[in-house]
Amino acid sequence: MKLLFVGDVVGDRGIDFLESKIYSLKKEYSPDVIVVNGENSANGNGVTEHSLKRLVSIGADVITTGNHSFSKRDCTHLYDNYDYLIRPANYPEGVCGKGICVLDLGRVKIAVINLQGTVYLDSLDNPFITADKLLASLDIKNIFVDFHAEATAEKKAMGHYLRGRVTAVMGTHTHVQTADETILDGHTAYITDVGMTGAEDSVLGVDSDIATKKFVTHYPVKFETSKNSQVLNAILTEFDEYSGKATKIHRIIKR
Repeated sequence: MKLLFVGDVVGDRGIDFLESKIYSLKKEYSPDVIVVNGENSANGNGVTEHSLKRLVSIGADVITTGNHSFSKRDCTHLYDNYDYLIRPANYPEGVCGKGICVLDLGRVKIAVINLQGTVYLDSLDNPFITADKLLASLDIKNIFVDFHAEATAEKKAMGHYLRGRVTAVMGTHTHVQTADETILDGHTAYITDVGMTGAEDSVLGVDSDIATKKFVTHYPVKFETSKNSQVLNAILTEFDEYSGKATKIHRIIKR
């Protein structure tokens, strides 16, 4: 089987670009499941019902998020109403939504887990311990983890911590695709960051002049999505659905 994971989609323009490429992606790679990180899919960042439904209409089976899960006001109901929208599982108890989505495809089940790192990000619950608890509760072999984290070392550590126990650990958040895709211990596909789907000539999808001004002046600024030409970053993981072992991991860049 094949799972296509699309890196952080940035704003309406990122969704537009994904929509323009999804047919060719399906034709070229024939994915069985599509997962999209949508935590920046609303303009500015966060997720709205509009951006959520657009991603689903394009073909997303599961939408993961991260540190911008709740950036939009009045978005909390989305996490309770739509099972396919998940937020990091290591948010404290009592937070709306859940951090795992299980897809029942009939002959096989696939679990998608969302976790968030704690180095240079909010101090959520320990993502490693949270992963242990989730895996102990699952009787599923095909498990894909979106690890939304800032620090490369923390992502690498998570990959090695979960190797042999999950099908893939896919890093998100930094919006820059890394070239370290590998299969750990002949079982777990890993990449430090999948990248983004947004403006290539930008600062992580944001208008470069605005983002640069913030670094120069340290004044508060309102980020705006860049209108420059777009790029799509994704990975395709091929796996044996009976053992949960990844057999191939392939980086994708579409302009």
